[in-house]
Amino acid sequence: MKIAFIVWRFPVLSEAFILNQITGLIERGHDVHIHPVNGLPKNYTGKVHPVVEEYKLLERTYFPPTVPINLYLRFFKGIGLMLRNLHKGSLKTLQLFDYKKYGHEVATLKTFYRTVSLLQDGSYDIIHCQFGTLAPIALAYRDAGILKGKLITTFRGIDISKYVQENGINVYDQLFKEGEFFLANCEFFGNRAINLGCDPQRLFVHGSGLDCSKFSFKPRYYPVDGKVKIATTGRLVEKKGIEYGIRAVAKIIQSHPNIEYNVIGDGELKDHFEQLITELNVGHVVKLLGWKQQKEIVEILDDSHIFIAPSVTAADGNQDAPVNTLKEAMAMGLPVISTIHGGIPELVQDNISGFLVPERDADAIAEKLIYLIEHPERWEMMGTSGRARVEEKYDMNKLNDELVAIYQQMLTSNLLKQALVQTQELTPV
Repeated sequence: MKIAFIVWRFPVLSEAFILNQITGLIERGHDVHIHPVNGLPKNYTGKVHPVVEEYKLLERTYFPPTVPINLYLRFFKGIGLMLRNLHKGSLKTLQLFDYKKYGHEVATLKTFYRTVSLLQDGSYDIIHCQFGTLAPIALAYRDAGILKGKLITTFRGIDISKYVQENGINVYDQLFKEGEFFLANCEFFGNRAINLGCDPQRLFVHGSGLDCSKFSFKPRYYPVDGKVKIATTGRLVEKKGIEYGIRAVAKIIQSHPNIEYNVIGDGELKDHFEQLITELNVGHVVKLLGWKQQKEIVEILDDSHIFIAPSVTAADGNQDAPVNTLKEAMAMGLPVISTIHGGIPELVQDNISGFLVPERDADAIAEKLIYLIEHPERWEMMGTSGRARVEEKYDMNKLNDELVAIYQQMLTSNLLKQALVQTQELTPV
């Protein structure tokens, strides 16, 4: 199959779940083209996930021409791109400048830039939008005849939470009408899509996969030197709830001073967290390590004993699915503490692979931390249960086989969901 992955930017370090799908499809013999509508990530430094280089994914990526910041330059360069591509049908782009019909993400000068590579070759078997927010762009381009193929959209979190809160409950009405099929990375978001009007017969829960072979399991035991190492991995943004992890650690250092809390990641709240660490006088315990390559993350987690993923619903409505960094920690055998939030309870079984606590409750996190520190005999069994859960529900190879089956059924059957249930035993919402 010839497959287009429509993404916002590429390559993004935090979107390993998309890379896992791309490489899985390539390994299965499919021709994958990557179309980042906004080009490279902001502040791109050349630092990429190892598989980007291993699979030469940049050679499969069709970047749009750079969009000038100056509006006049943007306009004249855009017109020039259209004129140079007349023989490829660039006049089709003009119909997309209907704001009432297509909205601000399509009726924009960026369209002149975004469609350049698609004018060269926009014909695919499958068009896979990796977030619901990208689907209006793909629908419009398909409507104009610039992009061809069956459209499948994955809802991953921000697109079915924050985006809906900002744009209203009818924001996906056209997509639910015209898109062929839909995926949600957890039941929580799948049910939300159905409540917004998605046909349940055209939606499946399809989790974000993990390459379990890259995260070796190790039973956890109380350290000989008595220093318990706690870790969190995630962007330093509100919905990751890292503030509550820091506050929880601050609450227990008087009674349990021999601990270390390492936070892996970077983001807009870094300065705020540094100030908080100073105010709480925990700089000797809490360390902000910044972004790390996957190999470095694995090394840190391998040397840790407890993992915290304190996700919260952000003020703008943004929510998490089962967090991929949480899956990684569980795959490596770490007992975990997370929150009753979004799709996380579908991953973490409370009191089995770890503990679930209410959002924004540093006291509850502190209580569970104390319990785990004082009951290390539970670590090994919790870690074993966590590894089994990840292998059962989120193994990348199983999920990539499932994705191929979905694509194939999209091309051959009008009764997609019924056929998939019969032949693949997939999980419907």
